[in-house]
Amino acid sequence: MKKNLPVVLLKGLVLIPHNEIRLEFDMEESKTVIETAEYFHNNEVFIINEDNKKVASYGFPQMGVISKIVNKIKLPNGNLQVIIRGLSRATVIEYINAEQPENIEVLVKKFEEVALNKEQEKKLLRQIYSDVEFYVQNIPYINNKILEVLEKIDSVSKLTDMVAAFLPLSHNRAMIYMMQTDPEKRAKMILEDILKEKEKLNIEKAIDVKVKSELDKHQKEYILREKLKAIKEELGEASSKEDEIAQLRERLLKLKAPQRIKDRIQAELKRYEMLPPTSPEVHIVSNYIDWLMNIPWQKKTKDNENLVSVEKQLDCSHFGLEKVKTRILEFLAVKQKTKSLRGPILCLVGPPGVGKTSLAFSIADAIKRKFVKMSVGGVNDEAELIGHRRAYLGSSPGRIIQGIKKVGSANPLFLIDEIDKMTKDIKGDPASVLLEVLDPEKNQYFSDNYIEEAVDLSDVMFITTANHVDSIPDALRDRLEVINLAGYTEYEKLYIAKNHLLPQICEKHGLNIKRVSLSDNVILEIINNYTREAGVRELERQLSQIVRKIVYDIVINKKEKNYKVASKSLIKYLGQPKYFSDEKELKKDVGIVNGLVYTYFGGDIIPIEVNLYKGDGELVLTGSLGEVMKESAQISLGYIKSNHKKYNIDYNKIIKNNIHIHVPEGAVKKDGPSAGIAITTAMISVLGNYEVPCDVAMTGEITLRGKILSIGGLKEKSIGALRSKIKKIIIPIGNNKDIDEIPQEVKSKISYVSVKNYEEIFDILFKVKN
Repeated sequence: MKKNLPVVLLKGLVLIPHNEIRLEFDMEESKTVIETAEYFHNNEVFIINEDNKKVASYGFPQMGVISKIVNKIKLPNGNLQVIIRGLSRATVIEYINAEQPENIEVLVKKFEEVALNKEQEKKLLRQIYSDVEFYVQNIPYINNKILEVLEKIDSVSKLTDMVAAFLPLSHNRAMIYMMQTDPEKRAKMILEDILKEKEKLNIEKAIDVKVKSELDKHQKEYILREKLKAIKEELGEASSKEDEIAQLRERLLKLKAPQRIKDRIQAELKRYEMLPPTSPEVHIVSNYIDWLMNIPWQKKTKDNENLVSVEKQLDCSHFGLEKVKTRILEFLAVKQKTKSLRGPILCLVGPPGVGKTSLAFSIADAIKRKFVKMSVGGVNDEAELIGHRRAYLGSSPGRIIQGIKKVGSANPLFLIDEIDKMTKDIKGDPASVLLEVLDPEKNQYFSDNYIEEAVDLSDVMFITTANHVDSIPDALRDRLEVINLAGYTEYEKLYIAKNHLLPQICEKHGLNIKRVSLSDNVILEIINNYTREAGVRELERQLSQIVRKIVYDIVINKKEKNYKVASKSLIKYLGQPKYFSDEKELKKDVGIVNGLVYTYFGGDIIPIEVNLYKGDGELVLTGSLGEVMKESAQISLGYIKSNHKKYNIDYNKIIKNNIHIHVPEGAVKKDGPSAGIAITTAMISVLGNYEVPCDVAMTGEITLRGKILSIGGLKEKSIGALRSKIKKIIIPIGNNKDIDEIPQEVKSKISYVSVKNYEEIFDILFKVKN
């Protein structure tokens, strides 16, 4: 009987009748073939092979398998998965639409198989089944249930097709089976292939016997070594391993650790003792025992409980930073009173160079605790913190356990630096690991992958540092007691330079401090003209450069003398000034307003410029502004348009001109809503031709209704404004609570004006009453 069927072309696969294959289609043309078979051909397709050597017209095979789609599933990725069962072999009469591979069909005729003599067929069935039974029983990777299936088959043709699918055939051999239409010849092929598999099995058995013989030999060697060890003991020549185990047992008796740890070490020692010297596990077990022995499970240092001494030591090492010092003293005081208190988990947040890391070291020194520092900036593999499992070659504990072992104390001060700069990728999320470490309720059960035993971290005083608290994941930030460290004012830097930096630099360079003289005015000039930072790192580098040149002069001239560094000689020591004072001329200007910004390097002022030119009311924004800042500009323009009469602004001037807003230093990205009132003021100034005083700065978010909302970083912004000689700052009324945190030196030179809505700002700046 002839049939007209759609074609499925296989590559690298062979479908033999009475068997199934699973295919996945991702191309639309292939999916169309399946749909055609479903709707028009009773789910039947014609399977052909690309590498079939018997070629009909158009280069396609002359023979294939009539098959039926028995299952179809649409996968989540859009692909189509089908299960196809082979029905019978067929020969090709004609290919239809061969020029269009996506629509190709074929006219086929089913092969009429050669009928076998019943007695001959029974004989072949018995022989094949007997050989297959032997083969299955001796091959471990073939399921015995196949015998139950084959036992019910009474056709040589079907049996040979079923057995062929289970044999480890090559692709070419499978093609020969598919193309062979004579059942008797296929039966002979099956018997030949099973015979070959039997021969392979005999070879494998011979190899197994040889391997077992080798294992017996190694076992014999082990027994002989044990006897030799006993003989050496009788002769008083004990092995080094026995000495090592004896020493470890002696150390275990003196070890201060929980009983569960001692039991674990004892079990590992027994295992180590039983291992032969040639075993690859010897070094793994030995290293593990060494780690368990060297972790300071219950070894602690005693805190300095003299609060006066601690306070004095902290004041000597760091100027200011009263909040942190007070928190440490409170911790020690409560611990003395209660005799039991878990260490606090502090997070020091501030710009670079303000002394976060050095303060942590000074705290450890003051309270007499061991100090551990671990920087996690750029860490993206959680195994760095909690180690690798012992199954891995070269594995070791994480950096937390390594740090505690290194200092030999269970209650050190542990500094985790740059906690806001961790990254997350396919290797894991280190921040999630720190959730357990920095949680006082959980860290007494901290588990390292390598140690595999709970380590108590509840007595460790953790201090973390960050430049920006917003970069710390919320779940982690919730576990931290955040203390903000703002930048220093120029007079605080002057004090630090005179009383801390210069003496330390002179000592490091082998120079007597009495040989160098720098007046306050000279140091202030260095601060203002050669540094621009919130901290004092650059100031330290500049002072170090001056001292190095003095030391060089002394060594060259071989004569010691006193050096007085004057203002005029700074160019000689430091070169031309890098920065110039931001002091403005006391005159008003139109379209320029001083905004305030808080960066990684502290606070600063940033001028906002606005210009008008003929156009159609377009708002042009330049200066590398972020999305939030662009939205602030749009809100400001919307507010001005709706209130133009209130501020005496001609509406035609707004809609018939383009407004160009620019924030200088275009290479630096800027974002945030706090420039809202500054942008609004700059636009009103240029639209209404109002002059803005240049000694006034402002910060605050504006709404479409003109309300002024609170902002962050007021302290840092105020310090930056003082550097730029600003005399007045306009702030949201909601930030009044932050004024108390601003240094008195800043408050004495800057006046603060708090406002609720923009109308108040307009009245303050432009002296206009409605």
